[in-house]
Amino acid sequence: RRQAQGTAPPLRSKGSPVTCREQVGHGLDEGVTVGPLINADAVRKVAAQVEDAKTKGATVVTGGNSIENRFFEPTVLSDVDPSMLCCSQETFGPLVPLIPFSSPAEALSLANDSSAGLAAYLYSRDLGLAWRVAEGLEYGMVGVNEGVISSALGPFGGMKESGLGREGSKFGLDEYLEVKYICLGLGPTVDGLPGMP
Repeated sequence: RRQAQGTAPPLRSKGSPVTCREQVGHGLDEGVTVGPLINADAVRKVAAQVEDAKTKGATVVTGGNSIENRFFEPTVLSDVDPSMLCCSQETFGPLVPLIPFSSPAEALSLANDSSAGLAAYLYSRDLGLAWRVAEGLEYGMVGVNEGVISSALGPFGGMKESGLGREGSKFGLDEYLEVKYICLGLGPTVDGLPGMP
């Protein structure tokens, strides 16, 4: 959701054409890459986040409009700051707010300053740095140089107000199991009870 200040102009110039090439439509139609939002309230939420950001000084790089029948244009916002709703609410829509930062520590501080923690994404050529940042993110799932992170093999779930527990993977079974702790004493024999051989 956030981008480095030093790479802001290239990412902004690359982000807009890529987003504009996305095909919005029915998920089973060939070539469609962006489907509908879950309901009309979700469309209103994304629209409200975009409007809030615009009134607080953000620039719409591309998109920014709802389309009929629960669709919303893929949207990129620049000049975003943490006071905007798109930084404090989970969006669940095609909205990318770009926030400049000057160091990995500042990026982590901005990203973790949220009550939500379902998924985070980061892109970097420096995999050592990317790994350290990914470990510092307070999110249940982190995509590094990857935007499609859901898989039956991976544990799906968040941190903070985004939930506890996981679905999928071997960790998804934990919700269906009972954990029992048994402590076996190996001390002296207790009167009337058999001792250990």
